[in-house]
Amino acid sequence: MRSVARVVGISFNTVVKLLVDAGRACAAYHFENVKALQTKRVQCDEIWSFCYAKEKTAVEKDLKGAGDVWTWTAIDADSKLIISYLVGDRTANTAMLLMNDLQERLSNRVQLTTDGHKAYLEAVSNAFGNNIDYAMLVKTYGAAPEGPQTRYSPAPCTGATKDRITGHPDKAHISTSYVERQNLNMRMGMRRFTRLTNAFSKKLENHYCALALYFMFYNFVRIHSSLRVTPAQAAGLTDKLWEMADIVALIDQFEAEKPN
Repeated sequence: MRSVARVVGISFNTVVKLLVDAGRACAAYHFENVKALQTKRVQCDEIWSFCYAKEKTAVEKDLKGAGDVWTWTAIDADSKLIISYLVGDRTANTAMLLMNDLQERLSNRVQLTTDGHKAYLEAVSNAFGNNIDYAMLVKTYGAAPEGPQTRYSPAPCTGATKDRITGHPDKAHISTSYVERQNLNMRMGMRRFTRLTNAFSKKLENHYCALALYFMFYNFVRIHSSLRVTPAQAAGLTDKLWEMADIVALIDQFEAEKPN
């Protein structure tokens, strides 16, 4: 963002304001248009980041609006469309909000796979009841690497079990591979998700707006390498390839429709 401000010759605050405007417009468009989906398989996961300060520091210094931030996503395993996303903590209440939003965007029964996070159990049950084929992919891990140079290295995965929770999920499609790959896309595509840097989000609203802009670009503008179309085209939400100019037009439209 500071690089953009220097290259274009405008204030950093102007860049921040444009980000917020773009994020709000993209979030509104996603809310109104990503719905009535004919999806077959959905995968859900959550990814960690932090805002302003890490959780321990935020608690010690009583910093409001700071600490751990979790981004929850639900992806269509076939079209690779991000159906729902939510920013919050890692509690059952946030899982409930995500599942309720996901249920409202689907028009048919789907097979759902999540990891072993227990918050999903009640959330899926309350949102879908028995009208879903739901399974958990529960991974087991070995001992975490020791030493200061490996403190951010993940523990090795030693195995995984496929647990049927509701309905009759197809074991061959009980997987979280696509949504975990999307987590990597997010870390590579948004600087604020990079670990061990000073690029973390300083304000929660800016974090959310950056996510909304990223998912709008991912769903409607970026051509998926294996599909040869965008996820929105593959899901039948649009028949054209969007450009960044179309997102800019959304910002102007959103501003024009604001009540005076």
